[in-house]
Amino acid sequence: MRYPLTALLTVAVCAVLAGASFAAITDWLHDLNEQMQARLGFTRGIPAGTTIWRLLTRLDAAVLTAVLADWLRTRTPASPRPRRYRTVVAVDGKTLRGSRIDGRQIHLLSALDTSTDIVLAQITIDAKNNEIPAFAPLLDAVEAVLGTLTGVLFTADALHTRTGHADEIARRGAHLLVQAKANQPTLFKQLKRLPWAQIPPGTEPATAVTAAARPAPSKPSPSPRPAASPSPTRSRPPGSPQPAPSPVKDVTFREDPYQARTGTGPAVIATLRNTAIGYRRITGATNIARATCHANRRSADLITAVTSSYPQRNGPDQ
Repeated sequence: MRYPLTALLTVAVCAVLAGASFAAITDWLHDLNEQMQARLGFTRGIPAGTTIWRLLTRLDAAVLTAVLADWLRTRTPASPRPRRYRTVVAVDGKTLRGSRIDGRQIHLLSALDTSTDIVLAQITIDAKNNEIPAFAPLLDAVEAVLGTLTGVLFTADALHTRTGHADEIARRGAHLLVQAKANQPTLFKQLKRLPWAQIPPGTEPATAVTAAARPAPSKPSPSPRPAASPSPTRSRPPGSPQPAPSPVKDVTFREDPYQARTGTGPAVIATLRNTAIGYRRITGATNIARATCHANRRSADLITAVTSSYPQRNGPDQ
């Protein structure tokens, strides 16, 4: 029997929102009454566990991430913010410790919109060192979701402090905030030699570096807070939610101990977890574990929330 793809994906999203593991998605569907199964699109029976398993281990995880990111963005309430606040996208990698394919651990490079906690793009790579060539494809995926990268600020760890990355970001009209550490010894030494104490608080980074390179004034101002440093911290608009920390995935969704070793399964289940966390954030949940338990007890309300239409779409804040 054939089942609608939309219905199968909706079940996967709902089940993970309710706390189901990869293997328990079908069990969650089977536990619903016929009326709720019909609301999800299953009017002529429901699929076996192997059917959903085969689908989820063969999906293109990158495409699924883009589709679900777009779905979440249509449901994100409009929040007027001053125009000076940019969209900030955090690029970060994570190794799925329990998941392996052909004996290799799975490593994911993701791009998170820090104002909404929506993962806009995610790329599967073999190891952390392979993050570098995956940076440009990740930008392509983010641009496909947002429509443009103009004015977007990207943050990343010191691994991505590279001239090629900066050139790629600039070419797209975006900005890059990274740390300079020992992996860039020349740049690190140059930055350490700059008189940071002479830079006024709140100065734009580019202006700050220019100002710091100028000769020192005869009477420097008394120890203002540096606007930048060789290892700057990540920037985010005031009042925006904190990025979903790893403990949410590792504790609430048991990501690290989870073992998925077939096809695209590891990346797909990670995408479903990201979607669940992003959905909780945009709907105002402050306690992901509590919201997950609540959804598990009220399946009908969960199905209504996931399948209803929200026409609102937010673009990048310039």
